Amino acid sequence: MTKYVIHGGKPLSGEIEISGAKNAAVAIIPAALLVDGVCRIENIPQISDVTSILNILQDLGADVRTVNRTTVDVDCSHIRNAKVPEELARKIRASYYLIGALLGRFGCAEVPPPGGCDFGGRPIDQHIKGFVAMGAGVEVGGGYIHARAKNGRMQGTQVYLDIVSVGATMNIMLAAVLADGMTVIENAAKEPHVVDLANFLNSMGADIMGAGTDVIKIRGVQRLSGGVYSIIPDQIEAGTYMAAVAAAGGEVLIRNVIPKHLECITAKLLEMGVEVEEQDDAVLVRRSGPLTRTNVKTLPYPGFPTDMQPQIAAILCIAEGTSVLTEGVWDNRYRYVDEFRRMGAQIQVDGKIAVIEGVQRLTGARIQACDLRAGAAMVIAGLAACGTTEIGCVHHIERGYEDIVRKLSGVGADIRVVVTPGEEKQAQVG
Repeated sequence: MTKYVIHGGKPLSGEIEISGAKNAAVAIIPAALLVDGVCRIENIPQISDVTSILNILQDLGADVRTVNRTTVDVDCSHIRNAKVPEELARKIRASYYLIGALLGRFGCAEVPPPGGCDFGGRPIDQHIKGFVAMGAGVEVGGGYIHARAKNGRMQGTQVYLDIVSVGATMNIMLAAVLADGMTVIENAAKEPHVVDLANFLNSMGADIMGAGTDVIKIRGVQRLSGGVYSIIPDQIEAGTYMAAVAAAGGEVLIRNVIPKHLECITAKLLEMGVEVEEQDDAVLVRRSGPLTRTNVKTLPYPGFPTDMQPQIAAILCIAEGTSVLTEGVWDNRYRYVDEFRRMGAQIQVDGKIAVIEGVQRLTGARIQACDLRAGAAMVIAGLAACGTTEIGCVHHIERGYEDIVRKLSGVGADIRVVVTPGEEKQAQVG
């Protein structure tokens, strides 16, 4: 049993370095399956989801070599197996990218349904729609998704996504880069990690145009060659620490970011009275006065990210006035509300809408992280609260945040890891 113990009420001061983007890394690493040669992938975050996806590649027969803490060499040239082990795949949501990558490489794939955070039913019907349009037969049975290209190789085609889906956009891209002919994805997602995956594939020899717009064109090539690629900084990790400063107060320079990716988050913090100064590859976040109410609706990029919804909710809990938070992407993403109520938050939820009445202060409590981003939001709430907050089920948080305790401790937060009752381990700083 591991938990985080936070003594709140301390303003933050100093600098935080942002790691590589989780949502890019968990797609780029499976994309190495398509490459004939060694991929050196840099700026990889040290998180459990990345460890899980690398373990899957090794189990399939890939040669994975650690170069340093943030760099790995991956060689999938000798893989001959397209069946992914069930116990590994069920640990992470992003295991579905293996379907597209294996279909592209072998024309077949056997992958268990994805695991990860449960926000109600998160179907992969748009992924399957794309694969079927490209000539694959897809069946589910025996605890596996079985996919096989009818002619042994995926065929270029036109795919219109019924909803804007990041996962489906990236998965179809993976299946299309070695396909015969041209694949056109319409109503494609435009998130930064979609662009990052396209840039990675192009750097290895793919022919992808339009990533970052709602129409992506992929012209199939015969092979991809090895190369070196560095993953972009994590937009959501940066936004989470911006929210932490807003909640706790103080001044923190958040380094290794792409400020343009943060504009949707910055805009809402400015509305709430937080000062945000953009620099070339950093943002300076400062909050000394009271927070004011605002309304937020999550939308596909460049809208406010759904992965920042719980974190902004934590700030709204202590903002003056009544705020309305609307979830425009996922169902059932308010499971954390009961935990916030234990801390004194006043939140009413009706379907996809949460009405938050700001309180003067939150009070520390024993709470449980129910998913990755909700867990991060509980850390933010704990930093702002009076008294002691204990957060359990922190494995959810460690799926997507590298060294969150060390990074927060480094800017003055009183947060530590408690491994077992009575046996505490002070976070290592530096």
